[in-house]
Amino acid sequence: MKNTPLDPVIILQDLIRCPSVTPHDHGALSVVENLLQSGGFSTHRLVFKDQDTPDIDNLFARIGTKGPHLCFAGHTDVVPVGDEEGWTHPPFAAEIHGGQLYGRGATDMKGSIAAFAAAALDYVRENPKFKGSISFLITGDEEGPAINGTIKVLEWMKKFQHVPDHCLVGEPSSADALGDTLKIGRRGSLSFSVTVEGKQGHVAYPHKVSNPVAKLARFVDRISTTALDEGNDHFDPSSLQVTTFDVGNTASNVVPAKAMAKFNIRFSTEHNYDSLRAWVNIQIETVKAELGGTWNITSNEGAEAFITEPGSFVGLVQDAVQEETGLLPKLSTSGGTSDARFVKDYCPVLEFGPTNTTIHQVDERISVEELKATTQIYRRIIEKYFSISA
Repeated sequence: MKNTPLDPVIILQDLIRCPSVTPHDHGALSVVENLLQSGGFSTHRLVFKDQDTPDIDNLFARIGTKGPHLCFAGHTDVVPVGDEEGWTHPPFAAEIHGGQLYGRGATDMKGSIAAFAAAALDYVRENPKFKGSISFLITGDEEGPAINGTIKVLEWMKKFQHVPDHCLVGEPSSADALGDTLKIGRRGSLSFSVTVEGKQGHVAYPHKVSNPVAKLARFVDRISTTALDEGNDHFDPSSLQVTTFDVGNTASNVVPAKAMAKFNIRFSTEHNYDSLRAWVNIQIETVKAELGGTWNITSNEGAEAFITEPGSFVGLVQDAVQEETGLLPKLSTSGGTSDARFVKDYCPVLEFGPTNTTIHQVDERISVEELKATTQIYRRIIEKYFSISA
């Protein structure tokens, strides 16, 4: 008699009912751990501490001891619910209405965790002697500072010889329909803060002041209108966006003492941190040579750009998605950052999951049909991955 497949809907409901808003876990990792332990996985709870950030609980689980080793990476932490009064259904009740399962984290990304767990456990149960390993890297710190989560779990995995051959991150990658997009990389992110100091004084005596606003405005105009690159085969052109311009001055007859601007660059593999810092410094020196002023600049690294080049792993996942959905997923590097930026230093990594229409929104939800279809896609990926080495 054939075993009844695990129901990802029930798993997802259990996960959503844990209000695991970063950095709090509230039992979400235990839901995953208990489920995987029941299926024969060895589990490790990894709590990492940092002096200036909250302690974070993480989970690593593995079945099998040899390669090939496929790892699923995800996060049980979620963003705050926002205006709870605006929710049609309570954000942590996991109610189903009209075929939709409502709750914070339904698509980002407890749904993917539930789907992959169901797929992996059913595969292991039906193939107890499969050749290879399946593991889960589940963090509680993806939506937060990302300091005590995936990056430290990966270091632990390397130390104890758990580095996978390939990794699939369950971020909700699909745009309009399940299976239309597969993320093979991400743009980099680098933020800057630039301050120009001048000399404060009365606007009626311009010879006695040094106005930093005009200097900074010239710089902002320059960086905003200069193309960084034209993109490449897998990346759109890099984008620079000014996010604030502030002088802290409420008077209309006073030249301020300083002006400050912040901007962020989302960049392709045509650049890296060092090349962009050098480019920004050239822009500053150009304006400074023309208008003078005392300039101060700081930068904050978000993530380097990366790509998993199309090859056998990309093709395997594309084939699995197309076989289940009829759609050949577009290879994309769009969007913000994800924990894939840490994984790429250890093994090839891809991102695939359900549609991202309602992520971080009021009434976040996933259809029961889509959740089950995602489970089937993950199951097919697992089957194809281990059939290669059979």
